[in-house]
Amino acid sequence: MEPQPKKNPRFEADMAFVVTGGPPRYARHTGRPVRYLTVADTDDRVIGYVWANDEDEAGGVRIRSDASPAAHNEFGRWGDRLRDAKRRGIAPTQALAEMIRDSPFSPRSHVVPGSLTEAPSIIVVDDLTGRNGA
Repeated sequence: MEPQPKKNPRFEADMAFVVTGGPPRYARHTGRPVRYLTVADTDDRVIGYVWANDEDEAGGVRIRSDASPAAHNEFGRWGDRLRDAKRRGIAPTQALAEMIRDSPFSPRSHVVPGSLTEAPSIIVVDDLTGRNGA
């Protein structure tokens, strides 16, 4: 019988994954009412939504299920704007107000004028994207 090779104890230890860094972000979920903006491309086709809730310090972007690959790339700019707002320490709904004020900040997309809306939950926004079977 051949001797068993020694096992390295480092490979036996249970490793925990702990995020220790990265850019500051608003919480990605809330069970409370949200405010959201509609974002459209240069042809005024809706490509997605930016939402926020101050009580849970939450905010995010939701892109429409039928958005083009170019729209997906463009919509990353809106997420970048949210991360920048969080880094500067402003409330999520203040970030929405900045987006309205500064729109269009990109030559390929803009906030639809008058689109700031309140919804009872993020589920309403998810339904608008077409991803929840709506």
